Order: sequence, then C-alpha cells, then structure tokens
Amino acid sequence: MKRLIAFVLAAASGLSALAQAPQPPEIAAKGYFLIDLTANKVLAEREADVANDPASLTKLMTAYLVFNALKEKRLTLEQTLTVSRRAWDERKEGASLMFVDTTMTPKVDELLRGMIVQSGNDASVALAEGVSGTVEQFVAAMNRQAQAWGLKNTQFTNVTGMTEPGHKSSARDMAIIAANLIRDFPEFYRYYSIREYTYNKIKQGNRNLLLGRDPSVDGMKTGFTKDAGYCLIASAQREFPNGKRRLVSVVMGTASKEARASESQKLLNWGYSAFDALRLFEQDAAIAKAQVWKGTAPEARLGAATAVYVAVPRGEGANLKTHIERTDPLIAPLAKGQKVGTLKVSTAGGVLVAEVPLVVQEAVPLAGIFGRAWDAIRLWIK
Repeated sequence: MKRLIAFVLAAASGLSALAQAPQPPEIAAKGYFLIDLTANKVLAEREADVANDPASLTKLMTAYLVFNALKEKRLTLEQTLTVSRRAWDERKEGASLMFVDTTMTPKVDELLRGMIVQSGNDASVALAEGVSGTVEQFVAAMNRQAQAWGLKNTQFTNVTGMTEPGHKSSARDMAIIAANLIRDFPEFYRYYSIREYTYNKIKQGNRNLLLGRDPSVDGMKTGFTKDAGYCLIASAQREFPNGKRRLVSVVMGTASKEARASESQKLLNWGYSAFDALRLFEQDAAIAKAQVWKGTAPEARLGAATAVYVAVPRGEGANLKTHIERTDPLIAPLAKGQKVGTLKVSTAGGVLVAEVPLVVQEAVPLAGIFGRAWDAIRLWIK
C-alpha cells in the first residue's frame, strides 16, 4: 500500500505545519484525528498516537479482510455461511448482536449488513470463520495487515472489539485503516451508509447519528465499551467548485452517543471551513520535462500518478510555491511510472504542505549503439 505509506509519512512530517494552521475547536474526547483524504493532509490531531481500547471500531479491520476475500473471490456475497456455537456465544457477553443462531445459514451480504449496520459481534465471528476457518487465524491476518501498514499502536486479539488485555489501537491508526478501506474497496463502502437493517424480523438502526444529520456523511463506524467510551469514525464528502473533497474524522473516548456525534460534526465542519483543497494538477498532466540521455527520445514528460490536491489554510492558496527535486542525469531506459523525482509544495512562509512523487509518463527505451555512444561522450564532457 504505497499510497498509505506516503500518508503515514505526511502525517508525521506535515505536523510541523499545524502550528501555523488554524487552531481546531475544543474537542471533548480522549483523542482525535482529522485528515483530508483527498489531499492526503492531516488537518488536526490530539493524543492521536495513544493506544486505547478501540471497541467496535475494530470491525473496520474485520470488514477490510472480508472485502479482500470477496475481491479475491474466496467468498461471494450470495454465499451462505454456517453459524458456529462460538458465534452464537457472543450473546453471552451482552454486546451488540445481529441475532443469528446455529440453525441459520445467512448469506455473506446479510452478515456484512449485520456487522456494519447493527455492529453484530456474532456476525463478525461468523464472517471471520468463513474467511479463515478460525477466529485465531483471522486475528493473525488482522495483525499482519496492521504491520504491513506500519501501524505502531495497534494490536488485535479479537474480531469484535470486546475489551481484552492487549487489544488496542489509536486514533491515527484507525484513520489509516478507514482510509485504506475507502480507497481499496469503493464498491463495498456503500454498506456504511445504510441507515437501518432488519434480520430475522429484528430491526436495528445504524448507531452513526451523523448519517441522519449531515447529508455529506456517508459512513463509517461507531464503537463503545466501558473502557473505550463512545467512539466514532465519520467520513464525509462535500462538493466544491474544484471537485469533491473527503474528510475523515476519528474521536475516541467521548462521554456519550450524542457527544461522539456532535464532536465529530464539529471537527468535520471546522476542517471544511478552515482549509481549502486546491487541485494543482490533473491526473496525467505534464508537470515538467527533463532531458534524457542514451534514450530514443531527447526528453521525458514527468507528472504525478494521480491528480495533485493540497489542503491549505483558507485564503493561502494564491501564495503557494512549487519546487522540483529530481534525479540528474536521467539515463535511459526509463519505464512508464518510474519515479524520478519529487514535487514539493510549500506556503510563502516555507511551510511544506505536500510532497508528490514525479513519475515518467511515457517510457523512453534505450537508444541504439551510436546514440548511446554519443551521449556517453557528451556526459563525460559535461
């Protein structure tokens, strides 16, 4: 996941810019995190790397692995799964349930709705067993994925989020899981906008109150345990003149259902009003041209693999500066998509707001023997 590795680095290096950015509102939570996912920019955070009980926010990683199994065709949405005694036993914990039992064979689609909309622990266990055979094997896969993303404050011991020794995550890590899920599985993200779901004649509403309050909020997940407090990851997408812009907020350890909704709304509204997201370059647009040696073409077009967005404090967009650092000399062969430099975007005051890899847009093959020899002489003289 190269995109998310870049996001983690931006989250670490970009925090120096926050001192000059608009100050966020007071948020009544143990910790919070707000990112502009369109621009890959951290907008605000507090205690974002403190490991806490993540409660049912855990189910985002559970869902990610189920979605991956669907994408790899190890499962299908219409496939039915058995409900084990272990899944049925989740009701003994007094936790959220879909209310499946061992006589039922629900479809994967139904279990996903039960896990995501109803936050069913029984559905989570049934899905985990359907993907990996056992809960323990599934949890091991969750932790391998967390390690692959470089999540330093996350360790899973179950698939539901029930409080257990060693089961932990942080606001930043949860935002990274959410960002991966949104980016990698847009076809399945729709489950998070479902307002209510009825299974076995039992109707339950989505606990994300913002789905009914803010039309731009289209997911994601709530969580609560006594140790965790009330938690919420909220994802919103709003339309602006230069395109759609998605923010993701995480609040952990608030005092009530209402507090997690209102504090998340406060963060999202502030992020949209205090920052502008600017589209600097379109996808596949040539940002620069560079001389190429020993190739069939004298120069290469350089650009970004995706459209380049930056998030800056409101009104500062006109003062941005760009600077390119690249490999020199560029010697063929060059492959399409090969990274050869970096585009750096900073404010007039020198605060770095974005670093974007520059890649070759069209391959430049190696020239013939005479062309290579001539350029070798020119390089030697140079």
